[in-house]
Amino acid sequence: MDLSVVVPTLNGRDRLAACLDALAANAPDAEVIVVNGPSADGTTGMVRDRDDVDVLVEISDRTVNVARNAGIEVATGDAVALVDYDNRIEPGWRDAVADGLDAAPVVSGPVTPIPPSEADADRAADAAVDDPSEPERNRIAGRDVTYFEGGNVAFRPEALRDLDGFDEYLRVGGARDAAHRLARMDREVAWRPEMAARKELPTPTAADGGRSAHEWGWKYRGLAYRLLKNYGVRPTVLFRTGSHAVGDAVGAARDVVRGESTPSRWAATGRDVIVGLTRGASDGIVARRRDRSPAKNPNGVSTRADRAVAKYDRRGEAGRDEDAAAGDAVDAAGATDAE
Repeated sequence: MDLSVVVPTLNGRDRLAACLDALAANAPDAEVIVVNGPSADGTTGMVRDRDDVDVLVEISDRTVNVARNAGIEVATGDAVALVDYDNRIEPGWRDAVADGLDAAPVVSGPVTPIPPSEADADRAADAAVDDPSEPERNRIAGRDVTYFEGGNVAFRPEALRDLDGFDEYLRVGGARDAAHRLARMDREVAWRPEMAARKELPTPTAADGGRSAHEWGWKYRGLAYRLLKNYGVRPTVLFRTGSHAVGDAVGAARDVVRGESTPSRWAATGRDVIVGLTRGASDGIVARRRDRSPAKNPNGVSTRADRAVAKYDRRGEAGRDEDAAAGDAVDAAGATDAE
């Protein structure tokens, strides 16, 4: 199996370097494609100085789904994996990918948080409460959906083609949206615990766990969009969005009571959530009408050709070197014959 690995990144040079080191150690035969958003931390120079990255694609968008699609566009393997820049694959990952793709068109595995300090060990334990031997599953509108880790997943090319990649409308939730669409197409998602990766946890930057009110708004905008786009207006969809919002509102209110947040922040977050739900629902209904195919992706790989603003492709350089070497061999043979 020829494996391509797409690594989207944005302002994560040091963590990206650790990710690439792990790929070089545990999947040395893979074609590695780094897709760099408009980073300002020297990522471009660091990647170009490495000889274990085959392609560097520079994009101007800051959205991970655009980066994923830009990498998918240039991948040449008969399997394509997505690995987040702050994930480090473990030994056995490469074999687990091959084993999973023998059984299903998509395979994913667990991602275990790495706490940046002992003070964050409890937070890491909370983030890893799920059983790593089983993926998250849900039944929505009579359809069984198996979710996958967007930063630790591999696809057969035909599965990505039928999905048309990821929906670039979404800033967050692109992997969950793709899981809904795979379920619609009756595509199985395999789970392999051995396809393991570790992720360094970010440092919290806000009292609500590091997420700003604007990010809460985008969370609910994406939630409403993907559910309305994939399932239309139905009671189960309205119930799910409402229950998510009520649960988060209660949790935020508890933070206020404990003194970990303020009433004004709670109100601002609530306003952003309501605006996000309204806009996401409207845009989701429009998207459902725009693409009535099983892919349900009006913003996929095939919809644009201007993602990359620059591309550094060592595969082409290797090809030119091979052509030059072949030419030299022909010239040498000709000279021998002439003698």
